[in-house]
Amino acid sequence: MNRITHFIAGQRDAGSSSRSAPVFNPASGEQTAEVVLANVADVARVVAVAKAAQPAWGDASPLRRARVMFKFKELLEKHQQELAALISSEHGKVQGDAFGEVTRGLEVVEFACGIPHLLKGEFSPQVGTGVDSYSLRQPLGVVAGITPFNFPAMVPLWMLPVALACGNAFILKPSERDPSASLMLADLLKEAGLPDGVFNVVHGDQEAVNALLVHDDVNAISFVGSTPIARHIYSTGTAHGKRVQALGGAKNHLVVMPDADLDQAVDALMGAAYGSAGERCMAISVAVAVGDVADALVDKLATRAKALRVGAGTDDKAEMGPLVTRTHLDKVRGYVDAGVADGATLVVDGRALKVPGHEAGFFLGACLFDKVTPEMSLWREEIFGPVLAVVRVPDFDAAVKLIDAHAYGNGVALFTRDGDCAREFVQRVEIGMVGINVPIPVPMAFHSFGGWKQSMFGDHAMHGMEGVRFYTRLKTVTSRWPTGIRAGAEFVMPTLK
Repeated sequence: MNRITHFIAGQRDAGSSSRSAPVFNPASGEQTAEVVLANVADVARVVAVAKAAQPAWGDASPLRRARVMFKFKELLEKHQQELAALISSEHGKVQGDAFGEVTRGLEVVEFACGIPHLLKGEFSPQVGTGVDSYSLRQPLGVVAGITPFNFPAMVPLWMLPVALACGNAFILKPSERDPSASLMLADLLKEAGLPDGVFNVVHGDQEAVNALLVHDDVNAISFVGSTPIARHIYSTGTAHGKRVQALGGAKNHLVVMPDADLDQAVDALMGAAYGSAGERCMAISVAVAVGDVADALVDKLATRAKALRVGAGTDDKAEMGPLVTRTHLDKVRGYVDAGVADGATLVVDGRALKVPGHEAGFFLGACLFDKVTPEMSLWREEIFGPVLAVVRVPDFDAAVKLIDAHAYGNGVALFTRDGDCAREFVQRVEIGMVGINVPIPVPMAFHSFGGWKQSMFGDHAMHGMEGVRFYTRLKTVTSRWPTGIRAGAEFVMPTLK
C-alpha cells in the first residue's frame, strides 16, 4: 500500500503521528494508498521550519522571487498532463477536466510572475519642505492554506504563487481525500529553485487544522470549503490574531430569460451542473426558468441529461466521472431521495446508474428535478453533486428576489439577449461573481475570486490584487534627508541582483 507522507524542509517526511486515512480510486472504489495525518507536534515542527526559512526568502528581491515563479510555471506546463492524471486518479474527475483545472491554476502563477510590478508602492515627493512620503508592501511571514478535495491543484495554486511571490513562507494543508497533487506541486517548486522550508505540505484532519489556527507563528490562513467550516476557520483564526480569508459554500443560480438562446443556455447548464460531477463551488445547481420558457428548457435538459456519458476519468469519451468517496455518494443520493419526498418532480433519475467494469465505483448519473420550491432542501442546501433543480418564476423581478433570498452569494449567471435586462441584473443581484451569458463566472487570475453573504468570511478575496493585499502588510514612510554624500562616476551597465 502506497504511503503518502508530508513534505517538510524540502523532503518527504512521515512525521511523528501514528494516524492515517485511506485514499481511494473513486472509479474503482478501491483503496490505493494511505495518507499520514499530522498531530499537533508535527504542525509545530513544520511551522518552525517555515519560520526559519522565511526571513531570507522575504529579503530576496521580488525579481528573484519572480524568476522562481517563471521556472515553476515552465515545470507545471511540462508536467501538466501527468498532474491531471494524478488528480483524476484520486478525485475521479475526467482527465480533460483535470487538465483544465491545472490551466486555471497556471494562470495565477503567470499573474504572480509580475510581482515586481504588483508590489510597487505609491510615492509623493515634497509633501512638506524637503519631505517625501512613500508606501511599500512587506510579507506577513508564515502563512497557511487549507484546501478542499474538489480542486486539489487549482485551489492551492490560487493561494501559494501569490503568497510565495510576496515573500512569505507557505504551509499547505490539502484535503486528505486526494493529497498526492500537493506533493507534486512541492517537488516542482523545489526543482524551480524555491529554498527548502519556504513551502511545506502537512497532511491532516481537524487536529492539524486547529493546530494551524491557534499557532502563534502562523500569521494568515486561507481556506476554501463548506460554510460551517469556513465560519469556524474565520472565528477561530481571527480570535487568535490572524488574517483570514475563508471561502464557504454556494448555491449558484442560472437565470434563463424568455429571449435567451435556449440551446446555448442548455449547453451552459449541462457543463456547469454536471461537469466534475457537480463537485465545484461554482457549479450551477439551480436553473431559474422565467415565464413560458420552462417547459422547453426542461425538455431539452432531460434529453441531454439522459444521454450524458458517465465513466472513469481514463475514459476519453466520458463527460462526467464518479463522486470522490462512497460517503459523499451516499450523501448526494440522500438529497435526491429528499427531493422526491418533498414533492419535486424527478425528471431524470441517475441513482440506478452502473458503469460497466466499474460497478464498485462511486458513480451517480445525472439527476434533474423540476418544480422545485424554496422550501425544499434541493434549493436551500449545497448538494455538491450532479443534481440540477429547476425553479419556475413568473418574471425577472421574481428571479432576482429568489436569488437574493438565498443565504449564499457566491456566483450567478443570466442568459439573455437584452442588454438593459443584463445591466439591471448586475446592479441589483446580491452575489459576488456574476456571469452574463457565461455559466461559471470564475474571474481570471488578474481579477479576484470571492462571494458575498455566507459564501465568504474575511475582507480580501483570492488572487488578483486582493490576493497581493491579503499576503502583505502596508507600510508608509515619511522621510527627510540632509545633504548627502555624492558618489563618483560609474561606467558599467548597472544590473540588479
